[in-house]
Amino acid sequence: MTRSSHKATAQRGPTCLVITMNHGEPGLVVEGVSVSEQVGNFSATPAAVDDSCTPAGMMLSRPSPRKANRNFRAGIKTGLAALFVISGVSTTLSACTIERGTAQVAEEETQSSAAKPPEKLAPAVSVRDGETGVDPTEKIVVRSQGDGLKSVVMTNENGYEVESKLSDDGRRWENDEVLGYYRTYTLKATDKNGKTTELTFSTQTPNGTAAVALSPLEGATVGVGQTISMRFGYPIADREAAQDAIEVITDPPVDGAFYWLNNYEVRWRPKNFWAAGTKVTVKAKIYGKDLGNGIYGEADNETSFTIGDDVRAIVDDRTHMMTVSRNGEVLRSIPVSLGSGKWPTPNGTYIIGDKHKELIMDSETYGLPHDEGGYRVKVKYATQMSYSGIYVHGAPWSVWAQGNTNTSHGCVNVTDEIAQWFQETVKPGDVVIVQHTVGGEFSGFDGLGDWNIPWGTWSAGNARVSTGG
Repeated sequence: MTRSSHKATAQRGPTCLVITMNHGEPGLVVEGVSVSEQVGNFSATPAAVDDSCTPAGMMLSRPSPRKANRNFRAGIKTGLAALFVISGVSTTLSACTIERGTAQVAEEETQSSAAKPPEKLAPAVSVRDGETGVDPTEKIVVRSQGDGLKSVVMTNENGYEVESKLSDDGRRWENDEVLGYYRTYTLKATDKNGKTTELTFSTQTPNGTAAVALSPLEGATVGVGQTISMRFGYPIADREAAQDAIEVITDPPVDGAFYWLNNYEVRWRPKNFWAAGTKVTVKAKIYGKDLGNGIYGEADNETSFTIGDDVRAIVDDRTHMMTVSRNGEVLRSIPVSLGSGKWPTPNGTYIIGDKHKELIMDSETYGLPHDEGGYRVKVKYATQMSYSGIYVHGAPWSVWAQGNTNTSHGCVNVTDEIAQWFQETVKPGDVVIVQHTVGGEFSGFDGLGDWNIPWGTWSAGNARVSTGG
């Protein structure tokens, strides 16, 4: 026996529950549910009916055998019950619903969402409430999460208000001055939406702080032999951290390197003497930096200077003469008297240091008692060559020996007139080279003898090696 499927058709309109047969078996389709469900041979799918909710032009084609008809009626009852339970439709066969399209549902959901105002958020801050050890060099940033910042105030424990700046759009705030060590700050930020953030934090608490002195000084004009000195007020345990915080900028570019004379002082110099006219800037950005053992940089420092004319003096013990030149041109040849056999002047490269129109020279300052060949005497126009006390200075008592005999305790003796001329001709950083004496080599650690440390040693650096003191 051939079984035919039963179909219901209708015009579009209100949705009704309509029954069909699936695959030739007694069954039904219930229309008006939101999804398609199938139980056995029954399924529910959308279909339209007329405005009276009566299937328009419904036609049922039945199988001729009565058995099939009975099965069909039974299938209607069974299928309806199953589909009503599965689809969640609580109704009867004659129930009628008005179909809501997808666009209508989406519109209603959008309207519901739009009706709910967005949550108002308080300003966001770059530090947490109660945070400790905050780097005082870092900016504290406040950002609006609403309509813009209304007010932001940050004060330290003494009530001092930190200087600050607000972005043009009023949505970003930050401090405009560095914070201090050992400080506790309170910040209160209020947004235009009325939300407020209030918090407290504290900065780093070093075991101590170290300042750094830079030489040459700002605006100086120095000689081609001038090295850069960075002297800390506290012994530095982490030399690499200190070096990393120092930047040397030269115009034109010059290759150079750091070298530590001791735990307090690091120097920087190029491989060869500077070229005249070179511009140099040194930036020591040590504030907020841990320099080892909990010692932090006390403050940043900076200096800029210029390399002047190339002025050099060559002192030759064989001839007892000093030849002074500027940019390769000889200015003057001068008779001198150097250190005697007991106190010979060391060989090597010196650079000019301080200048004194008058200076009391006392041998006891470097360990030679007066009663053991020492002295205490006032001299004129003393120009420093070493930290250990070697000067070019006027020595009227040794004029007879100048140019032929060594009589000094290591200094370069000249007449008062020549001493004045020399002092007015040279500048700090100019080079003095002493040669052909019996005095050994001038120490590279003297303070003005940096050029006596070989470049291979200097450029290799000693940041990881303690030299004591």
